Amino acid sequence: MDISSVDHLLTTTRSVRRRLDFERPVERKVLEECLELALQAPTGSNLQQWRFVVVSDADRRKQIADLYRRAFMIYASAPPPGDQPLASDDPRATQRDKVVTSAVHLADNMHRCPLLVIPCYEGRVENSGALAQASFYGSILPAAWSLMLALRSRGLGSAWTTLHLMFEKEAAAVLGIPDNITQTCLLPVAYFLGDDFKPAKRLPLEQVVNWDHWQ
Repeated sequence: MDISSVDHLLTTTRSVRRRLDFERPVERKVLEECLELALQAPTGSNLQQWRFVVVSDADRRKQIADLYRRAFMIYASAPPPGDQPLASDDPRATQRDKVVTSAVHLADNMHRCPLLVIPCYEGRVENSGALAQASFYGSILPAAWSLMLALRSRGLGSAWTTLHLMFEKEAAAVLGIPDNITQTCLLPVAYFLGDDFKPAKRLPLEQVVNWDHWQ
């Protein structure tokens, strides 16, 4: 295994918003190759109850994008997440303006994305405890992340978004998704503009890792 290539893939799989190529079509064969790889991800009890809804129809894409934009406007008008202000040298603070700008760009242009992919899982756990929820989402999120990695390796970008879930029932009605199926996220998928991505600025390792006990 070429560790350097693997490390490069893992450190440069970005949430792509401003650099999505809305003009270039995404071939069905390429997406299906990526989905085949995603199905190799681990899944609880080997149930494999994952489902992927691929939205290519322009009218349905617009309807889903409209729901996302509505949710984004609600989210953007709310107080920022987190209960403490960030220090000026915190990497999250230094990148905030870029993140906000790219998020607005995606909300305004989601309908132009060639494909929207909604990873789903069979069942409902919103009224269940932590164990059931962790097992449930742990059976689909690895597959969704594998899909994003496979897309990146083939020159496509994506972004993990969840805001449309504010209107999950409306999205389900647009796409004919049954009531017993849980939508977990929404991935806009397109080829990306430019040649490559750089590793992101992250918090230092010692700030997020606890050995043996919480510090």
